Amino acid sequence: MSKQSAIEMRTPTIGTMTVLSVSPLDEDHSSLEAIIGHSKWLLFKARDLISTLALLEREQITVLLCEQNLLTGTWRDVLEHLNAMPQAPSLIVTSKFADDRLWGEALNLGAWDVLAKPFNHIEVILSVKSAWQRWHDQFHMGATAVKVLEAAS
Repeated sequence: MSKQSAIEMRTPTIGTMTVLSVSPLDEDHSSLEAIIGHSKWLLFKARDLISTLALLEREQITVLLCEQNLLTGTWRDVLEHLNAMPQAPSLIVTSKFADDRLWGEALNLGAWDVLAKPFNHIEVILSVKSAWQRWHDQFHMGATAVKVLEAAS
């Protein structure tokens, strides 16, 4: 069994993983499609903030990968909109210039992770899976715990 299939086979089966790639760069979208295209994950693509917000209204996105710099705005603008959502996806910032400063800033402001480009197949899979697990636990396991507590009282 290859490393790739072993990683993908451990993907949680509860719920659907919906990934949104936000980048003005076609190579970002095609790289992510090549990495996760063989999985059962759904991949959506957006090039700018306006199309990102439209997709977030239509689809329940669980993980959002966002290029550091967009044509208009940055990943921080995307994060600001996510913070206003009741079930916001986990945000992973992507950058060709990922460094400790960006990583620290992104995590301190609420992003889940930072991925360097060009993308490493295993790093993308592991980061997206852990971001999805965080999203799932926060919104689904948390709701279950509240129902149990309400039933017990």
